[in-house]
Amino acid sequence: MRTCELRDLGLVSYADALAIQKDLVEQRKQQLVPDQLLIVEHPHVITQGRNGHAENLLASEEILSRAGIALHATDRGGDITYHGPGQIVGYPIFDLREWKRDVVAYVRAIEQVIMDSLAEFGIEATRLEGCTGVWVKGKKVAAIGIHISRWVTSHGFALNHTTDLSYFQYIVPCGLTKPVTSMRELGSTAGRDEVTAALARNFAKTFHFEMHVPMLTETFS
Repeated sequence: MRTCELRDLGLVSYADALAIQKDLVEQRKQQLVPDQLLIVEHPHVITQGRNGHAENLLASEEILSRAGIALHATDRGGDITYHGPGQIVGYPIFDLREWKRDVVAYVRAIEQVIMDSLAEFGIEATRLEGCTGVWVKGKKVAAIGIHISRWVTSHGFALNHTTDLSYFQYIVPCGLTKPVTSMRELGSTAGRDEVTAALARNFAKTFHFEMHVPMLTETFS
């Protein structure tokens, strides 16, 4: 069974998380490290993917700045999205050559991981035809946007845990005029550690990993 290292980095700026991902992607391509699952939380930030449309940003940079929201262009797929406190963000750094060389299957597998994890807390989540992500009664609870280079993945998913949903007012999330929700709004009182543990457990099950938590003294370089 393959090994995946689980690293919960806590609160990390988007720029720092991107640098960590790029470093690990290069190490993974050279087989210097095993597959990785990074769990982070970001300060308020809006990110625009490589397929993003300017019209889906509903506020100027000045307004965003006054609201304490950073703005970043990024190389992931998808359109525009928001990250912030109370959101559990996962960045899998996986070599798909050791699983399936199938991008669509990979995205569907991430959706399944999130749906299975939410089910552990009594939340029945589903896919929505024609729309990437995880949904509960027509509202998006988790967004997905990935990047793949030489079959090594980066970026990933954002699960609204206790997220302040009012911050989504500044964008058209993922270019879709559909509402968003969170685990808290859906009545869940599960803590962050509980949800992270469920996600790690279901990643291990879905991708046939043995999940390993490295020692705190281990570094990325």
